[in-house]
Amino acid sequence: MDTKKVFVHAKWEVKEGKSETVIQLMREAAEKSSQEEGNLFYKVHQSQTDRNTLILYEGYANEAAVELHRNSDHFKEIVLEQVVPLLESREVILMNQLF
Repeated sequence: MDTKKVFVHAKWEVKEGKSETVIQLMREAAEKSSQEEGNLFYKVHQSQTDRNTLILYEGYANEAAVELHRNSDHFKEIVLEQVVPLLESREVILMNQLF
């Protein structure tokens, strides 16, 4: 079994006037995601200079935990179905810690 931790860095550009809606939706998504087996943390940040830029930083015990997250009902229903349509762009980077 792969035990290498996986970290996710996501940069979202929210459509003008939609940031408060996205933040409210992400409160629920973060709460549910933090309770998943294998989740180490789930943090949502907002840029100090551009309120429409959100950065998500997530940690997972391994690849299986990332897949569990991506296949969860709350990820599909909240993030994919409700949040993604409110974004101008979405960049997601999966990372492994080097040191």
